[in-house]
Amino acid sequence: MPVVTAPYKPGTPCWIDLMASDQQAALDFYRDLFGWQGEVGPAEFGGYAVCMLNDRPVAGIMARSAPEGQPLPPVAWTTYLASDDAAVSEAAIAEHGGTILYPAMDVGVIGRMLVAADPTGAVFGVWQAMDFIGAGVVNEPGALVWNELNTADTDTAGRFYLPALGLRPATIQGMEGYFSLNVGDRTVGGMQPIPGYLGAGTPSHWMAYFSVDDTDSTVDALVKAGGTVIQPPFDMQSGRMAVVQDPQGAVFAVAEAAEAQMPDSP
Repeated sequence: MPVVTAPYKPGTPCWIDLMASDQQAALDFYRDLFGWQGEVGPAEFGGYAVCMLNDRPVAGIMARSAPEGQPLPPVAWTTYLASDDAAVSEAAIAEHGGTILYPAMDVGVIGRMLVAADPTGAVFGVWQAMDFIGAGVVNEPGALVWNELNTADTDTAGRFYLPALGLRPATIQGMEGYFSLNVGDRTVGGMQPIPGYLGAGTPSHWMAYFSVDDTDSTVDALVKAGGTVIQPPFDMQSGRMAVVQDPQGAVFAVAEAAEAQMPDSP
């Protein structure tokens, strides 16, 4: 089992969470789809639920909320990038053209976080680990297997993520227009122009991919549970994937990967 026990290197996707309109319905949906176990958490943490897979943290689900007078955020998955110091990352993000949406804050004794948008509008989180490093299991069915930036401007995004967060883009032979995102000599994610199948006007965003045993049967189960298909299953260089939407509108991908993608150790 691809278990992670040490902190992720800065810049590496390390956690994902979902803002849902109906938290309990989302917990039930992902339990049935991926086998996650989770329940509404303590009130002092806004009811945040840490979902478990094989007794290890795999993702978070929360009820969406906003400060009084502000609009509710969209129902969406957020990718978090690891940082050694959230305050330093916050300053670097602002310096290089990003927008701070929620400044660095303590989350009990488990870590520090912030939420920002890159210069092309893609929203992401930053996580500074203390007692909690993030995903404790990756690259197995039901767990995160890949994180991908779909952006309206790959040049602008590439110039931002390297100095702000240490993510270096690189071209991939045989995949024109697609870039790997690297921390040191390790590929930790991907970047591409926003695919046409997502529809005109789709904003820049980070996409979470979950590993599955069988992409086609997972998509069938998702549809029966009230989800919708954005891009039906298709074969790609690294395996078979589909892009889907949960019953509340959160978009994600499922992939029957030919080989592990997420870094499973620092």
